[in-house]
Amino acid sequence: QVQLVESGGGLVQAGGSLRLSCAFSGSIFSSNAMGWYRQAPGKQREWLSTITSGGSTNYADSAKGRFAISRDNAKEMVYLQMNSLKPEDTAVYYCVASSLGKMYWGPGTQVTVSS
Repeated sequence: QVQLVESGGGLVQAGGSLRLSCAFSGSIFSSNAMGWYRQAPGKQREWLSTITSGGSTNYADSAKGRFAISRDNAKEMVYLQMNSLKPEDTAVYYCVASSLGKMYWGPGTQVTVSS
């Protein structure tokens, strides 16, 4: 069973940076596409970015130019580097793994950006 655990969230001032990490276990990491979503209070969950098993990346418009996804297959980790953070980036951030049509979610990590 795939398990995901996010870390790296916290409180940061507007304009600051955070790096989220996600630890993967329970399957073959390198065969999974990985991604990040977020959910702000009172809003629907929003897709942010995906990185395929081959390393190709895609970003939502809200993440382009400010966020960068990466993965380390040897460490079975995926990362989300977030720069130039804004108060509207405040949300719970979730790591997602996808393989063979199944999606697995981590419990999330809170990111709060103060103005």
